[in-house]
Amino acid sequence: MIKILSPTAILGYGFPEEAFMNGMSKSPDIIAVDAGSSDPGPYYLGVGKSFTDRTGVKRDLRYMLKAGVKNHIPVIIGTAGGSGAKPHLEWCKQIILEIAKEEKLSFKMGVVSCDVDKKAVLSALKKGRVKPLEYVPQLTAKTVNESINIVAQIGVEPIINALDKGCNVVLAGRAYDPAVFAAYPISKGYDAGLALHMGKILECAAIAATPGSGADPVLGTLYEDRFVLETLSSQRKFTAASTAAHSLYEKSNPYFLPGPGGRLNLKNTTFREIPPNKTEVRGSVFEKSPKYYVKIEGVRSIGCRTMTIAGIRDPILIKNIHYTIEQVEKKVKDLLKNEKIDGKVVFHLYGVNGVMGADEPVKQTKSHEICVLIETLAKTQDEANTICSITRSTLLHYGYPGRISTAGNLAFPFSPSDIKMGEVFEFSIYHIMEIENHDMFKLNIVNVKHCP
Repeated sequence: MIKILSPTAILGYGFPEEAFMNGMSKSPDIIAVDAGSSDPGPYYLGVGKSFTDRTGVKRDLRYMLKAGVKNHIPVIIGTAGGSGAKPHLEWCKQIILEIAKEEKLSFKMGVVSCDVDKKAVLSALKKGRVKPLEYVPQLTAKTVNESINIVAQIGVEPIINALDKGCNVVLAGRAYDPAVFAAYPISKGYDAGLALHMGKILECAAIAATPGSGADPVLGTLYEDRFVLETLSSQRKFTAASTAAHSLYEKSNPYFLPGPGGRLNLKNTTFREIPPNKTEVRGSVFEKSPKYYVKIEGVRSIGCRTMTIAGIRDPILIKNIHYTIEQVEKKVKDLLKNEKIDGKVVFHLYGVNGVMGADEPVKQTKSHEICVLIETLAKTQDEANTICSITRSTLLHYGYPGRISTAGNLAFPFSPSDIKMGEVFEFSIYHIMEIENHDMFKLNIVNVKHCP
């Protein structure tokens, strides 16, 4: 059997020391963690910064590295820096080196790059080896050339390569979330379906437990024909229902989960509770695809953003909010028609339809107060600032039907009211690309030596 300790859902989210030490007392074979996601949006990939806090990441890594090095067990980190491109990888590497120096740790670190050169994408595109995901347009050469920080979501193979070369710490760029947990057991000959399914749950730590938490460690134990999930805090437990429910997480099909080189088939998967806090899982199968595809991600800049936040408490304005906004938009357009400023204004109305937009099924506003978030997008920050300022002031004093007070329509929680958000990015590449081998994912081995 192989025991895998997952400390937290994303590196930097934190975890209780007591629960982590409880996990270490069970003698895990590896410590693994997913350090990122595309969930926070394209901005972080575009600017090369982490969406998690440096102090939080360093705090989590210190526990993991000290425990791993002291007990001679591998520590594996995937999607370094949150997005996994070159600047994120370097950022996380420097934190690891800082900790090693401070704690006098020595180890062999494998750093796996997951950046994909534009030439490689263009070549694959020309050969018909790039496909869009659902609801994503076909990729074009123009889009590739406009994109920056293109990364591939690697599978287990590059991580296994680092482990085979004797690396006790593996730091990978953008990685398929379950891969950092499944690589080690697969390298030891364990079933890929069970290893990947267990990794799918471990990547979110205790979120699959009840009550769920992304900041609490859990332990996964893999056997030849099953795996067992165990919580490490007395406050939580894995149940058959919570584990099965999480197996549906981030999936469009309840039975199949595609990933690098194939897909998980959960049609015959079973879940059995082992009181008081464990669940056993059997029957998960990995089906290899005829061709090996990896998901590639890239972003491009689409301008700059400014926003302002305000509250509305007037029931008359709330009742007429859609009409008022339409009139404000027309007036702003008229005010700026000679200024040659082209941009976009979006009103997010929280308490009306701020979450679901046009898909909101409740058409009659029932809120006694609403929050208005005015978002403006333009080619430059100055232009976005101008549009936001004019829109905000127009709505602030707009004379809507039935208005009684003339002191102002908006209550601003902050001064200054307008917030300059900087450059804005969108996902321009969200496709799968066929690869013939894993040579493009370079392994750099760093021998870290600090004598105690």
